[in-house]
Amino acid sequence: MPASSSSTTSTSPAAVPPAETPVRTPAPARHRVWLVAASLFFYGWWNPKYLPLIVASIGFNFLIGRALHRKPHRAKALLAFGVGANLVLLGIFKYADFAVRNTADLTGLPLALPHIVLPLGISFFTFTQIAYLVDVRRGKALKARSIHYVDVGTSGGVWGIERGYCMMIGGDTEAVLRLDPIFAALAPGPGNIPRTPGRDGHDPRAESGYIHCGPSGSGHFVKMVHNGIEYGLMQAYAEGFSILGAAAERPGAERYELDLADVAEVWRRGSVISSWLLDLTAIALAADSKLEGFDGYVEDSGEGRWTLMAAIESAVPANVLSAALYARFRSREERSFADRMLSAMRKGFGGHVEPKARG
Repeated sequence: MPASSSSTTSTSPAAVPPAETPVRTPAPARHRVWLVAASLFFYGWWNPKYLPLIVASIGFNFLIGRALHRKPHRAKALLAFGVGANLVLLGIFKYADFAVRNTADLTGLPLALPHIVLPLGISFFTFTQIAYLVDVRRGKALKARSIHYVDVGTSGGVWGIERGYCMMIGGDTEAVLRLDPIFAALAPGPGNIPRTPGRDGHDPRAESGYIHCGPSGSGHFVKMVHNGIEYGLMQAYAEGFSILGAAAERPGAERYELDLADVAEVWRRGSVISSWLLDLTAIALAADSKLEGFDGYVEDSGEGRWTLMAAIESAVPANVLSAALYARFRSREERSFADRMLSAMRKGFGGHVEPKARG
């Protein structure tokens, strides 16, 4: 449990207005056409010959999902079949060569390797579709057995144990209200943050650091987009400080030897770009102004990819978030000061440690 300061008094559950499920209107036909074209272009970029496989996989999982809705009495078998088929496909592409090579070594048979090349993002793509099938099944099966499925997206990193956790909750109103005392105890509470003007009439739980977003799945959806925004903010800081550091290489009178630790510190105080991420940046730069303790290999935990997939599905432009994700991909091929700063921030808020250098 967080410190006692996090267990602040919250509004009685009975007084909390129930969250409303948003009504989703179908996107115009041209948006759907653009969505399909953009998605196929993205996955076909590596090798167009895999497009039929990807399209067939999407269609297969869509049909299984519909069957799960329409035939709840056969849901268990349908889910097992759908998950199994996805895993078999993934296994063929990832382990066929491995299986054939080891069989040949053990038996001495002259078996020819199939040399199957992996489609772009095959693991991510497959497990995303498995997650879709599982969520469809859970929502139906658990509700029929009077079991409520509640998902909670959390933010706060390794500091949450002291500060409390920001929580984004999805599930039936009844279940969420029943669990309210637990959420109130884990949340950071109002703290010393001033109230936002004009919030009268809104859900008071948000001011304590947790909200009921809507039905099952909505909590992690909001958390997913939160992490996509986090990628963009981190990349902006990293690129900005990288430009400041490069000023030492500019010509003549335009050359500036800037103390980046001092810049970060002054920006923390009264600046419009002050934030917790900037606080962590200032700490990292004060300890190591060159960030030489970091290699700059920046991982992504998946939420940024999911955010971009949701943006594509909704035909919402996400220029900054997509650029931030691709910058992480690029960091695995070459290192820069900006990459080391991203690694420093990730270690600061989440305790993430860089993997050992590749190759």
